[in-house]
Amino acid sequence: MAFEPRELHPGRSARDLYGWEIRRHRKMAGDMSMTRLAEVLKFSKAHLSRIECAESLPPEGLSEKLDAAFGTDGVFLRLYPLAKKEQFPNRYRRYMELSNEAVAFESYTDTVHGLLQTPAFAAAALRAGDPFASAEEIAQKVAARLQLQERLRGAAPPQYWFILDESGLRRAAGEPHVMRDQLQSLLDASMMRNVTLQILPFSAGFHSETGGSLTLLTLPNGKVVAYEEGSRSGSLIEESDAVAKRDAYYDLLRAQALSPRDTQAMLSVALKGFEDAAPKAARPVAEE
Repeated sequence: MAFEPRELHPGRSARDLYGWEIRRHRKMAGDMSMTRLAEVLKFSKAHLSRIECAESLPPEGLSEKLDAAFGTDGVFLRLYPLAKKEQFPNRYRRYMELSNEAVAFESYTDTVHGLLQTPAFAAAALRAGDPFASAEEIAQKVAARLQLQERLRGAAPPQYWFILDESGLRRAAGEPHVMRDQLQSLLDASMMRNVTLQILPFSAGFHSETGGSLTLLTLPNGKVVAYEEGSRSGSLIEESDAVAKRDAYYDLLRAQALSPRDTQAMLSVALKGFEDAAPKAARPVAEE
């Protein structure tokens, strides 16, 4: 079956317009292949393909190379500041907009939620999720994830309720010191006044969100929306009956999870395990 490039809509977003312009100028240049363009630009073909499909953000320096290759007199350089503002792909944008408005944020995840991740843990998690991404792509995604955390710790933050599956404490991400620092960060977050953190233990067994994640957002007008996500896709749910069902699911998870105090105790035990596994810093030998 012949490869069908993803359809782009230049009026939908600056990312789409940027990718659409790359594709248009490739066609104008004698139907230049992606392989040939990557050779001209001395750039990763896989990364370039994702940028053209509006799935990855263009990195700094690429726009100048595209303008030079196509003779476009600054077209890509002028588009870049607009595309750079769109840190997330189209399918997440509506959810991110509502998330930024929410006055209450409730979530269940089977790993550490992105809002609670340390930079090193985020990098390890993102690398595992996209093992073929370039180092620059991972760095961009980490920066975007950390930027979202500013509201959690900012002035007048929303109320956050995180339910984390026990597997999130047990499945190592990177070296032991990465997990050690992440668990310490979770303990610190659990003591914040606007954060409630619970662990859903293995003993709870199967549940409604096994294998996925669920987020409930309460908006300023009192409306609640839900967002469900799997490993490769997500769905925003706004219809009231469907949201009410997810709200009931979340109440069940909340009832099955450990109390906040017991959660802190489990975190402390898990932290001790990774502290013992992490290499100790070498002590200087005293001179005689």
